[in-house]
Amino acid sequence: MTLIELFTDYVRNKKSLKKYVEKRKSIDARGEFNDKTLLQAQEDLERLQKDNPEVYQLMYDTLDQYYEEDNGYTVEYPIDFIREILKIYQNHIPAQEVYESYKKGLDHPCRDA
Repeated sequence: MTLIELFTDYVRNKKSLKKYVEKRKSIDARGEFNDKTLLQAQEDLERLQKDNPEVYQLMYDTLDQYYEEDNGYTVEYPIDFIREILKIYQNHIPAQEVYESYKKGLDHPCRDA
C-alpha cells in the first residue's frame, strides 16, 4: 500500500490520524502534511465532531460525493478534505461556511479540467 493509499484509508474511514502518523513512519515516502499538522487536524476533527456533529457528518458526506463523482483526482480528495478541516479552527472560519465552500467545489465548472 502506498502512502497516499494509506492516508486515503485513514481519512475516508474516519480512522485516527494520530495512528496514521505512527504507521507512516514505516514507509519511506514523503506525505503532504507534516506530523504536527496531521495531529492538529485530528484534534480539529474531534473538536468539530463534538461541537458541530452535523457539519462533521456533512463534510464526510461531501468527501464521499467527491469520490462518487470521481473526476480523476482521487489523490487530492483526502488532502483537500484535511485542508478544509484545518481552516475551521486554524483560520477561524465558521464550520458551516467551510462546509458550504467545500460543497460548492462539486459544482465548479473547472473541477475536472
